[in-house]
Amino acid sequence: MSLQDCAEALRAHDPDRFGICLLAPAGARPKLMTLYALNLELARAPLASAEPLIAEMRLQWWIERLEDIGAGKPQAHELLTPLAEAWGPRAAAFAVLAEARRRDAAREPLDGPDAVAAYVRDTAVPLTVFAAEALAGTAGGFAPPDPRGVFSKRRNTGAARVIAAQAEGVGLAHWLAALPALQGLGLGLWDPSAEALGRIADQAGARLAEAKAQRRHMPRRLAPALFPGAGIRAVLQAAPRGIEALAGVAPSEFRRRLALGGFALTQRWWR
Repeated sequence: MSLQDCAEALRAHDPDRFGICLLAPAGARPKLMTLYALNLELARAPLASAEPLIAEMRLQWWIERLEDIGAGKPQAHELLTPLAEAWGPRAAAFAVLAEARRRDAAREPLDGPDAVAAYVRDTAVPLTVFAAEALAGTAGGFAPPDPRGVFSKRRNTGAARVIAAQAEGVGLAHWLAALPALQGLGLGLWDPSAEALGRIADQAGARLAEAKAQRRHMPRRLAPALFPGAGIRAVLQAAPRGIEALAGVAPSEFRRRLALGGFALTQRWWR
């Protein structure tokens, strides 16, 4: 998978992040494209088999290859080769993204809003932090994530707090938007009641508001990592009405492009 292949995969399956890659500085694009393409593969890996053991073995394969990159071992793989070229040994830290997907291999629903928030903190938040690192480049003012836990007190700068809050809020909203499909895969909620969905939406709104209130701490060059895409507001408004309401709020392609165009002009990532 060349960078062009990564771009085509993102265009087809993750159009919001594809758009962000196009808006990012040229020097950051290889890192962003390979990171987001890896995220796609890791999300698919546990769903490739209905047998939990086989699904987990697929994730373990990715973890071991990422560790190999960290050890300097050459890669002959369509995605891992450009990933290693873009990130070097730092790519080993992405194993945290694969580890977070292990529970998906079991195809077990989440046990309530707190479990959903924990899942998002383990998946969407570190992905966003790594994207911010790609955008930061060699510039100062932003501490890269700790691969053992993404954030530590020593590294928890003002920008990192904003990123964590925005990423969790956006991640919760995206999880809600995907819930009708996730429920059919066994990855939704044991109790997908309107009350539970409303609590998740409330938490998402609170985290987005927190990020907005602290936006002055966010360097402008990192803003693309926080772009929420289109339709966040509609998702959060629909969630308290139940899963059926969520099924009808997917934004149109026009709305997606309009949101991306607005961000390109204003760099306004907050809700």
